Amino acid sequence: MYRYLFSPITINRLEIKNRIAYPSLGLLYSYDSKLNDRYYHFFRERARGGAGIVTVGPVGVDFLGSGILALSIAGDEAIPDFSTVAAIIKEEGARAWIQLFHAGAYSHPFLIDGKDPIAPSAVYSKYSKATPREMTIEEIHQVQEAFAAAARRAVAAGFDGVEIIGSAGYLITQFLSPLKNRRTDPYGGSFENRLRFPTELIAKVRNAVGPDVPLTIRMAGNDFVPGSNTDTETPKIAAAYQAAGVDAINVTGGWHESRVPQLPMELPRTAYAFLALTIKNAVSVPVMASNRIASPDDAERILRDGYADMVNLGRVLIADPQWPAKAFDGRADEIRPCVACSQGCTDEIFSGRPVYCVGNPRAGFEAERKMLPADSPKAIMVVGAGAAGLEAAVTAAQRGHRVEIFDRDSDIGGQLWIAGAPPHKHELLEFIRYYRAMVNRYRIPLHLNTVVDMDLIRENAPDHVIVAEGARALIPPIPGAEDPEVLNAWQVLKENPILGKQVAVIGGGAVGLETALFVAAKGTLTPEVLHFLMAFDAIPPERLKELMFAGTSSVTVFEMLDKAGRDVGKSTRWILMDRLKRYGVEIKTGATVLSIDGSEVIWEQDGKRQSGRFDSVVLASGSRSENHLAKTLADAGISHTVVGDGIRPGKLSDAIHGGFLAAIEL
Repeated sequence: MYRYLFSPITINRLEIKNRIAYPSLGLLYSYDSKLNDRYYHFFRERARGGAGIVTVGPVGVDFLGSGILALSIAGDEAIPDFSTVAAIIKEEGARAWIQLFHAGAYSHPFLIDGKDPIAPSAVYSKYSKATPREMTIEEIHQVQEAFAAAARRAVAAGFDGVEIIGSAGYLITQFLSPLKNRRTDPYGGSFENRLRFPTELIAKVRNAVGPDVPLTIRMAGNDFVPGSNTDTETPKIAAAYQAAGVDAINVTGGWHESRVPQLPMELPRTAYAFLALTIKNAVSVPVMASNRIASPDDAERILRDGYADMVNLGRVLIADPQWPAKAFDGRADEIRPCVACSQGCTDEIFSGRPVYCVGNPRAGFEAERKMLPADSPKAIMVVGAGAAGLEAAVTAAQRGHRVEIFDRDSDIGGQLWIAGAPPHKHELLEFIRYYRAMVNRYRIPLHLNTVVDMDLIRENAPDHVIVAEGARALIPPIPGAEDPEVLNAWQVLKENPILGKQVAVIGGGAVGLETALFVAAKGTLTPEVLHFLMAFDAIPPERLKELMFAGTSSVTVFEMLDKAGRDVGKSTRWILMDRLKRYGVEIKTGATVLSIDGSEVIWEQDGKRQSGRFDSVVLASGSRSENHLAKTLADAGISHTVVGDGIRPGKLSDAIHGGFLAAIEL
């Protein structure tokens, strides 16, 4: 079905069984820079799933470049552990790669014992919040030799290939950038001089590993930072890399400090494939595409249309390591989705915590969360077809239990339909696609439009009931909030009613802000219309940009705290706030709504009582658990487990992980 995706490819003299690579992604499964069993289990699962290349990394080449958190291969004592992980990957049929890493100015001082980071020039880093020390010529050569020595150790450990990181704003990118490299010696100034450090480094690594070991580099296709390298310069950089000795080029997006989203669901699928094509047109070695390649159809199209020769599936293989095997078997609809939420991966890493996955309860827990057949299969009744109930039902069925699902609505999904309604949140609806496919695969009887009561439970006589009643929107204790004309965020996101020109959203948490964005985007240009108007030069670009963000409603958000969006993920909050600003949403913080009287909202802000008139008022003040059935079952002494928001309103990860854990404990 995917004949390009599953065709072999040769890098240097090494044949790779397919065009799928798992790239280097920080996992933070240790705090001592060493590999451990948690890493071994994680990488075994990714290799077992069918990827052609599995990359371990980032792996530091010295202490100043990686600190105490990144894995390190800076000394020979690390070789045995890296030999173990390389052997595990190869035992499962994949080629083992390692990515060698130096952060340069991106090293956080507190991770390197308070020392100053080193970089080409002493230019303040917004990422590390520090000013690095300018490297001496001697230090430049020392770092190059550290890469070469680390590569030599990697080959001794049994890795099939070595990758150098030259992207994301790390050391090599800093030498290349006129923003970060202000040297006046042979390693700075002209484009050729700025290329000197990475090309010398590549040559030294090539010499260290010999002519036959595949050597690759991960590079930015565009820094996406004003004043730095764009996709005009990067093809010339790639050509220089090839001339210096690399066998393939792995192309990604821009720096960590870029104000252009690089990873979250706001980035359209395959949006940066064009960067790989730009590089591919400049070199003759294989090129890999990266960033938001979610489905087998996306991957196949990139290869078929000539954008790249391989695809990187990073977070996608965290979400479902069996992605390649399922695609190969024609079961793409059964792939557990990566929705690019960033909550379990990017947000966790940026917070100094180990990676997990919102949608895959086993990611990072492969050893302890095993899917074992049930010792004694039971009849399980699952009440509620939201994320928690569906995960519990599918997991229980996979273990061999006899499962039936009941839900009062006309379709599965529950609050996923609400969560997936705001602009650029539609990826969340992929969970519904996945669970629908899995319910069909395991032939789980599904009873929709069915209200479950004790009579129905007694009639079915299950051995155990999993209760996933969910939650409902909370009405705050504000005079006038119960007026029938006052809407709640769930109604707006699910039913998409007609709203007036002036809309008030009461509540500036994640739900309130996403609802405000949903409302503000109504009536704006769709991507298809924008493309048409641009292609035919129908309207000046300045006017088109206005129409992109000029909707049918003006929105004001009221948040009683001093900061809106406190519960939004660290890596995505800035994007949400930026989009709200572009859509003209006004956010009033420190504003306590006192009453709602028809179209008048009265609030207090900075000690002053104020009022305004709005055509529509929307409440986004949280939710509360539904647990009527759970209490009834408890009173009746019937064996049951409560999952999801029925325990307490939480995040999607709480629902999915909770449903999974309930099912493996049956």
